[in-house]
Formats: sequence, structure tokens, C-alpha cells
Amino acid sequence: MKIKVDEKLINSQKKQRKPIFQHWQFIFVLLVLYDIVAIHAAYFFALWGRFDFSFSQIPVYYLRSYEYSITLYALVCVMVFWLFKLYKSVWRFASYTELVKTLQSSVMTSFLYAVVTVLLHVRMPLTYYCWGAAFQFMFLIIARFSYRFYLLFKARYQRNNEAGGRVMLIGAGAAGQMILRDIIASGESNDKVVCIIDDNPNRWTRYIEDVPIVGGREDILSSVEKYQVNKIYLAIPSASAQDKRDILNICNETDCELKQLPGMYQFVLGQISASAMKKVSVEDLLGREQIKTDMKEVFDFLNGKTVLVTGGGGSIGSELCRQIAAHSPKCLIIFDVYENNAYEIQLELKEKYPELDLHVLIGSVRDSRRMYQVFHDYRPEIVYHAAAHKHVPLMEDSPCEAIKNNAISTYKTAYAAMVNGCERFVLISTDKAVNPTNIMGASKRLCEMIIQTFDAKIKAGEADQIVQLFTHEGWENADKDGTGNVFKNIKTEFVAVRFGNVLGSNGSVIPVFKKQIERGLPVTVTHPDIIRYFMTISEAVSLVLLAGAYAHGGEIFVLDMGSPVKIDTLARNLIKQAGFKPDVDIKIEYTGLRPGEKLYEEKLMAEEGLKKTDNELIFIGSPIPFNTDEFLFELDELMNAAYDNKKDIRDRVMKVVSTYHPAENCVSESQADGQA
Repeated sequence: MKIKVDEKLINSQKKQRKPIFQHWQFIFVLLVLYDIVAIHAAYFFALWGRFDFSFSQIPVYYLRSYEYSITLYALVCVMVFWLFKLYKSVWRFASYTELVKTLQSSVMTSFLYAVVTVLLHVRMPLTYYCWGAAFQFMFLIIARFSYRFYLLFKARYQRNNEAGGRVMLIGAGAAGQMILRDIIASGESNDKVVCIIDDNPNRWTRYIEDVPIVGGREDILSSVEKYQVNKIYLAIPSASAQDKRDILNICNETDCELKQLPGMYQFVLGQISASAMKKVSVEDLLGREQIKTDMKEVFDFLNGKTVLVTGGGGSIGSELCRQIAAHSPKCLIIFDVYENNAYEIQLELKEKYPELDLHVLIGSVRDSRRMYQVFHDYRPEIVYHAAAHKHVPLMEDSPCEAIKNNAISTYKTAYAAMVNGCERFVLISTDKAVNPTNIMGASKRLCEMIIQTFDAKIKAGEADQIVQLFTHEGWENADKDGTGNVFKNIKTEFVAVRFGNVLGSNGSVIPVFKKQIERGLPVTVTHPDIIRYFMTISEAVSLVLLAGAYAHGGEIFVLDMGSPVKIDTLARNLIKQAGFKPDVDIKIEYTGLRPGEKLYEEKLMAEEGLKKTDNELIFIGSPIPFNTDEFLFELDELMNAAYDNKKDIRDRVMKVVSTYHPAENCVSESQADGQA
């Protein structure tokens, strides 16, 4: 009852605050009165002009015909204008649409006036109708667009007389013109476009809104100096990622603030304005198109399924959970050892998807009993295995932990998935697994070999030959009765997804650089020549979801990540984007390669071939053959060595992973090549 009383009080207060007469209603009344006067004046001037502007020469019957018809005609015009919504337009933003409406309504009413007066045998000169219609349209336009023109001239005057940004606009196409006109029309900013850059030579030396088109991208640096530019707006939404990167790299040589349009989507929707410009991000400098996925097939694959994400609180795992939750799974299980991250993604998904059947479980993938329990109780049909140690230098200091947490845990999780009816098992791998020079990369290569072994054994009908590894024997033993029935009709498909460094992920280099820049500290780069492949978190997740949807078992999916990026260049671009000068305001220090780090990463081993998929940016690497029986035996010994914390664990891994060569050898060879 109290709530109802409060609502009444609130509504009464709103009514009291609401003005009796709105501003637009006041404008409406003024426009109606003006239109009536203007129409009278328009046709009077037409009649007066017909007789050489001599009132005494106008015949009396023409004056009487004018007097009898003009007021009624003016009222009809007001009604027509109302139907055309000319009294509800916001005239400070009057544009082509309002101009067309005014023209249409004026022509319609003038034609109707001429027809009706002729049918009623009202005699008037022909020029009366022609000039009357012209004067009427002119008077209507003057009243409605004068305020718009006044604001335009006022904005230009202020912009010319007040200090503001001097803008270089890159792109003289439709989007560029819209941005230019928005800057000119807007009274909210003192920015002034002083020159335009466009690669089309046919536009050079020409003008748009009195702003010169001074040349192509090769003229950016000279034009910035000549026109004293301090802001650069990139307005080419249709440009390829490579062209954008090339142009932005040139712009980064200046001290100007950089902004660009978000993309073609905003252009198609007509959402082009100066306020829509966004700051250039690191992703824009990668020079690669965003990967495009057919999410309909992913939706069909995930819809109504029980899905488990290990490491679901991490950067990749949490994004996987977001995307999966959006595709209507029957049940989503988030499994993570770190409860804080798991709790955050739980709150986020519960708020966004209240109907989602969500389970957040805490535990370690290293605990075989816990993993077996999760699979036994929840029976997930699809597993995305994202749990892993990924930090290269830290794993070099604790190599046994890399083997335990990455390789052996993947084996335990895959085994639990296999014997509990899981349909798909998707491993998150890395390009560091290719010719690894660090123990983390070698452990991820072991993970790939594990899923290839599981896939080969299942396809050969030899799933019972896959030994169950665990450090504590217990009730999770799959073949308790010793009949081997649990291994019959196993159809689990195992697949790996390999990609490079993920922008913005936990432990990635870019957040570290940004923190150093914010604190005014030197930016630390390990080596001036070090290069890396980069991709966005959304791309990584898209690839993982595709792999789960298209897997047939045993594949290693690889993303074409374009050209690698020099970390030194990346650091310098970040410094420039923050408004500083590299090596002047913010120094760059080279600290040397960290333990286990190499100068470059590879996407595929030399022995692996590439197979195309339906997506031109996604490939499948052919599995490298190896003896699976021997591998299973060696892996068992490797697990025991890791849990015994053997100091020779690297040597043991080298015997199993033939492509693993510790970083000391790799670095010395690179240095030798450089010296040669």
C-alpha cells in the first residue's frame, strides 16, 4: 500500500514539474502564423509583380479573387504541412530530408490551388500561380533553414577565431565527407579540418567544403608539418587491415593524436560522426583481417549440449564461457583452481543469462580423482581444455610443474572424458609447441601428442590399451570390474587448437608495457629483433569453437595470423599512442632473452603439411607420425620423474619430444648465424 502512495506522489511531482507549454509547441505556433503570412505575401507579390509592381494597375476582380481564395488556401497549406510533419522537425539539424518535404508539400499545395481556382472559374493570370508557388517555396525555406545556416556560420566563425585541434582527414570518400561536415556543423568542438589525404590521384588539388585534398599517404608527414596538424582522423572504413596498418604506421611517425572509424558496420547504418571516432588500438596495427566464423554451425553444435571448460576463469577460458553461454547450451560447467576468477565469471554469466544452467566447480586438473568425479557426475558432451601453465620464464624455473600441470593433467582429463562418454575434447595449444625451445612449449607439444595418441587408439579400436595414469589409485579406476566393457563403443574425438600470443590476456606483454608507460618507467623489451604472432581473444575463442564444431579427430587447427610483429615496434607504438616520444619521454631498455625464450615463434613444424578448411584463414596441420605405444610408456616414466621432481626432467622430455631443443642451443645458433 505504501508503494502505491509513493508512486502517486512521484507522478504528481512529475506533472508539477512538466511545463504547461513546451518549447516545440511555441515554435509550432510561430511557424503556423508565419506560414499563413508568408503564403499571403507570396501570392500577393506574384500578383503585384505581374502588373509591374504598380498596385493601381491591378484589376479589381483579380484583387477580389485573391482576397476570397488566399486565406482558405493558406489554411489548407497548414494542414498539408502538418501531414508532412514540417512542424515537428528539429530545424537546427535541418537537412536534405526537410528540404525535400518542403518542396513536395509546396508543389502539391500550389498545384491544388491552381486546379481548384480554375475549376471554380476564378480568373487569375498564369504567372500568378507560377510566381506564387516559387515565392511560397522560397519563403518557407528561408524561415526553416535560416537558423541552420546561422549555426553553421557561427560554428565556422568560432572555429576560425578560437584555438582548437588542427585535423588531417585521411579519406575523401563518403565516410570522410560525412566526418568533415559533422565537424563543421558541430558547435561542440573547436577542431578544424585543414587538409585531406586520399590515395586517389584524381582527387588531388581539389576541395571538399573548402578543405584541400593535398595528396596520398606518402604526403602525410610533409602535410602534418606544413599545415601544423595535431590530430589525424582515419575515415576509410572499407580499407583492408593491411592498408590501415601501413597508413597508421606512417601516422605513428608523427606526434599527432590518432583516431579512426570503427568500421563498415557504422558506415552502412549511417552512424558516421566525429564522436564515433575511436582511438587507434594495438589491434589496428597488426595488419590482419579479423577472422570470420560461421557461428550458426557453432550454435547448432553447442545448442542443448553439456559443456565443460577447464581453466574457465582465465582470459581464454572466461571468453569461451561467454561465447558458449550465448549459444544456448543445456548446461555449462566452469572448472578452475583459482576461485576468484571463477567467481567473477559466474557473477557475470548469471546476470547476463539468468536462465542458464551454470555450475562453477573448484578443483585442479592434476587431481585425477576430482576430474573423474566431475565427468562421472555431470557427463559433459563437449570439453574445452584451457587449464595450463603458460608463463615461459616461470616454467623454466619449475620445469616439473609444467609437465605435471600441462601434459599429465591433459592426459588425466582426456582419459576421464573418453571413458565417460564425452563427444569432443578440444585442447588449447600454442605456437610455442612448434620446435619448442622452452619447457612450457615442450609440455604443450606433449599435450598435442597425447590427444593424437588418444585419437589414434580410439580409431584403431584399441582404447583399452590407453593406460589410466594417476598418482593415487582409487575409486576412479575406469575398468573396475576388469571386463573392459567401459572401452567399448568409445567415440570421443580429440582435437588441438594452436594459436599465437593473445592480446590482453593474462601475462601478455601489452598490459605490462601499458603499466610501465603509465608509471613513467622505461619499457623493457627483451631483444630489439624479437618477433611474435598476435591475435585477439575473440579470434582465439572463435577458432576454438570452430575446432569443436568441425573436428573429426586428431587435427591440429592453425590460424593464419598474418605477418609477425616486432615487439620493439609494438612498444614504440604504445608509447606514441600514450602521447609520449620513445627514447625521449619514455626510454626503451633491452633486457636480453629470458630463460626458454626464442626470437621467433613458428605456427607449424617443418614436417607438418597444411590442409585448407572452408575458412581461408584457418588450416589443419597433418599429424606427425610417432610410435604411440612407445609414447605411452615414456609418458608414464615422465610422469613419475616429474612427481619425483627429477632435475634431469628436460633431458627426459627431449627423448620424448624429438623437436624440443633447449633455448641455450637455439640462442647460440641464432647468434652464430648473426655473426656469420
